[in-house]
Amino acid sequence: MKIGLVRRGFSPTGGAESYLKRLGRALTDAGHQTILYSTRDWPQAEWPYGPIIRSDALSPLRFAKAIQACRRTDEILFSLDRIMRCDCYRAGDGVHKLWLERRAAHEPGWRTFFRRANHKHTEILDLERNLFERGGARQVIANSRMVQQEIIREFGYPEDKITVVYNGLPDLHFKRKTHSRLEMRHEWGLQKDDVAFLFAGSGWKRKGLRYAIQAIGRISNPNARLLVAGSGKQPSCGSNRVRFLGPVADMHSLFLATDAFVLPTVYDPFSNACLEALSYGLPVLTTATNGFAEVIVSGVHGEIINRADDVTALHRALEKWIDPNLRESARERCVEIARGYTMRRNVEQTLNVLESLKLA
Repeated sequence: MKIGLVRRGFSPTGGAESYLKRLGRALTDAGHQTILYSTRDWPQAEWPYGPIIRSDALSPLRFAKAIQACRRTDEILFSLDRIMRCDCYRAGDGVHKLWLERRAAHEPGWRTFFRRANHKHTEILDLERNLFERGGARQVIANSRMVQQEIIREFGYPEDKITVVYNGLPDLHFKRKTHSRLEMRHEWGLQKDDVAFLFAGSGWKRKGLRYAIQAIGRISNPNARLLVAGSGKQPSCGSNRVRFLGPVADMHSLFLATDAFVLPTVYDPFSNACLEALSYGLPVLTTATNGFAEVIVSGVHGEIINRADDVTALHRALEKWIDPNLRESARERCVEIARGYTMRRNVEQTLNVLESLKLA
């Protein structure tokens, strides 16, 4: 089967790019022919799975029009970006309309005003309506039930045309070499009695870093720490409990060294970072507005709070999971849940959708 894959732009640390490369590898290993439709900034070395058709278009709408003009008629077009028409659209970025609404609730009004005047967001919203309301997408893959229900509710898209396919980790992730936890804690400067909560990722405002900092500041245990991995504008916190680590290449050692993962995100269709943390046995403290929350049980594999800005609830959750006995009892349960979400499973379910389109 010939499969065209679409993604505008490239970021070396982007989750969509990482997913697309894993998918491209799996598809070619299965004997399918793949073509990547992208922009000039996608490096050739980052796509050894077939040809790349590049566009100079920078805006979302111009890129969508460019794809429409050059797409081949003998392939299944599978898009990870909002474009005009495709056989299948993977809504991995969620619903832009709802993200903007939720973002507005967590920022000053003047920021929302200027964002509404930004042509980029206007174009994305129009392309989103085109896919869901005007028949632009024959089929949709959502990476959580949360996103599936949002698309149905906001756009009236037929439920029987949306398949939920959760994100997955590569098989090699579960075959990683083990290292001494004590050794890793020493490398990251953690003392024996420190309880280290890990926050990881970019887009700190969206992922609720300021709420995590506020909550960690209320903890009574003086040994509580918040380690922040990733890049962004550092908020002033005035606390020696918070350490900004910058971009971290070796997340493996950091997951081993820390005690729990915290991500009070404002909106996340399905956080891969949470799934990775779970696979290391770390309880995950996150929000109901993270599609990942669907795969865990609150109080068993971590904690789910309703709103990112409910600092009181987040503080209570952090205090609860400081208990070493609770964390230890959750460790194997967390790993067991994560093992069910593999890239192999993701590819199989995705291929089932694409093959059904070929037969239709």
